[in-house]
Amino acid sequence: MSDQRPDPDALLARVQAEEAKQARGKLKIFFGAAPGVGKTYSMLEAARKAAKEGADVVVGYIEPHCRPETQALVLGLDILPRLEIPYRGTTLFEFNLDAALALHPQLLIVDELAHANAPGVAHTKRWQDVMQLLDAGIDVYTTLNVQHLESLNDVIAQITGVVVRETVPDSILEQADEVELVDLPPNDLLERLREGKVYIAREAERAMAHFFTKGNLIALRELALRRTAERVGEQMDVYRDEHAVRGTWPARERLLVCVGPSPFAGRLVRATRRMAASLKSPWVAVHIETPSDANLSSADREQLTQTLRLVEQLGGETATLSGQSVAEELIQYARSRNVTKIVVGKPKQPRWKELFRGSLVYELTRKCGDIDVYVISGDPQPATTPAAPARLPRSSRLDYFWAMVVVLGCTGLGILLSPYLDPTNLVMIYMLGVVAISLRLGRGPSIMATILGVAAFDFFLVPPQWTLAVRDTEYFFTFLVMLVTGLVISTLTARVQFQAQAARGRERRTAALYAISRELAATQSREQIAQIAARHVMAASDVRAVVLLPGGKGEKGDRHHLCEAPGGPSRPMVPVPFFSSGTDGDGFALGVHEEAVAQWVLEHGQTAGRGTATLPGSEGTYFPLSTSRGVVGVLGVIPSSVARSVDIEQIHLVEAFAGIIALALERADLEREAD
Repeated sequence: MSDQRPDPDALLARVQAEEAKQARGKLKIFFGAAPGVGKTYSMLEAARKAAKEGADVVVGYIEPHCRPETQALVLGLDILPRLEIPYRGTTLFEFNLDAALALHPQLLIVDELAHANAPGVAHTKRWQDVMQLLDAGIDVYTTLNVQHLESLNDVIAQITGVVVRETVPDSILEQADEVELVDLPPNDLLERLREGKVYIAREAERAMAHFFTKGNLIALRELALRRTAERVGEQMDVYRDEHAVRGTWPARERLLVCVGPSPFAGRLVRATRRMAASLKSPWVAVHIETPSDANLSSADREQLTQTLRLVEQLGGETATLSGQSVAEELIQYARSRNVTKIVVGKPKQPRWKELFRGSLVYELTRKCGDIDVYVISGDPQPATTPAAPARLPRSSRLDYFWAMVVVLGCTGLGILLSPYLDPTNLVMIYMLGVVAISLRLGRGPSIMATILGVAAFDFFLVPPQWTLAVRDTEYFFTFLVMLVTGLVISTLTARVQFQAQAARGRERRTAALYAISRELAATQSREQIAQIAARHVMAASDVRAVVLLPGGKGEKGDRHHLCEAPGGPSRPMVPVPFFSSGTDGDGFALGVHEEAVAQWVLEHGQTAGRGTATLPGSEGTYFPLSTSRGVVGVLGVIPSSVARSVDIEQIHLVEAFAGIIALALERADLEREAD
């Protein structure tokens, strides 16, 4: 029963969120694929229904577009006077926010959420007006087309050839309490256009020749349906979390692939990508960190990093978890994400090893319940020169040597105390030595110390001494208990050290993100932001870092003079000199080639450099500092050791840093423009 109870922390967070929402108004968005599908009509119908049920409904702003059916629905409802704004010899009519706040109705109707307000209005965007209404406790009905979502702006431009200037942050749609999809088939919408029910005749002909082609409408409809389906999926995930649902609800296929440092992992990733594409489903690649990961070679770590990068290049999501049992962690994560299919690799180890180490495939199939498990074989490997036998690194050989020294020390102490203590009590000396070795040297040396300790105890301390023969058969039970106890101690100690290391890593990353956010919040200068950012990235990620901002020299040769890149962030960048911060101390200075890579990142807004598929021959890896206004700079990192690469965890941390730095730079630019 305890497994079915909700997490107390999650319950507390949900209660606090509910309390915060009590005083906030409710937002309902009528969402559509294009103008003319009937969003405003549906919104007014819902408003009239609410008014009949006794709600205080006021029409704040409506764009009727000369549609008689829409205008008829407004009749009988209270209408808020519009705000008149003189502008260049004409008068513009806008939503009157102050009048709405003063009237404070229960429900306010505000059409066209993505509308840009005229100069002189308190907010530049209408969605900002709506946010203020919600904060005042007023419920709002509004409308939105899919092409106005910020995240789809580039996609819409690629499909239709039209760049939509009026956009709404995706977070507004995510915050909405209710989203109602208003759908209309493309043929019916085109018929409405021909009949003049959307635009007047001349505008309708021009619209059908450009934006309102059948192909465009089909694509926009698919985007609207998919975005609505994603929101419904998010709502289902929230419901499952709130009610502690552990089983899988296969309302939508979700795939999970387990990856590791194996060279066959690329095959699993590509196979999962093909399955996800055929099912049109999201997919995630998961790597489970276990204590054995501490002994991975640099080649294995590089292989794992390349595999996770491949996942991201193919459009998948990556996750790295920590745990003792790979199967249990996979099942738990899969259930939390409502995964329907798990993809794993075909076992390559001999059967006898599976008997001792266990089989991931067997454990998954035994515990997966209603989740399907797919077992895929690896790619055939090309013939290569046999690798040299693996050798223990020098530090590991030294650890095993010190383990032998500790066993010899325990034996010597046991011989000194043997006249005073029974042999069974001398076992505790060896147990103490195993604990010390486990804490300081790790699992491997502790296991060796356990085995050597049993042999030394038998040879030196058990009668007859100086021989492995045992006179009393009861000592066999002592040997067994000593061996099992030593192995358990070494295993548990290794697990505790692994968990402590993972916790320290998470704590260090969280503290680093908090520290940079706090320090950048009090900084307004772009130069100071760059310097602080480079310092924090270097301290948290064990890399050398540099923050590059478009800039040049001032009139008197001031190297720190900053300016916007020619053309502005909304147009393609032309080559500009960089101002860089972070080149002192542990930073690095850019050569001509490295600056060219950074310039490419600035222009294209994509990560490039070492470890990526774009310009991989460079010394560093470069991340765009992207904001809603475009790319405002570049963050470059290089491993502190030339032979070492930046692993996937460091990349994710640096990407998080890049987002925080970009927001700080955008804030600094806005403050500078306001001044």
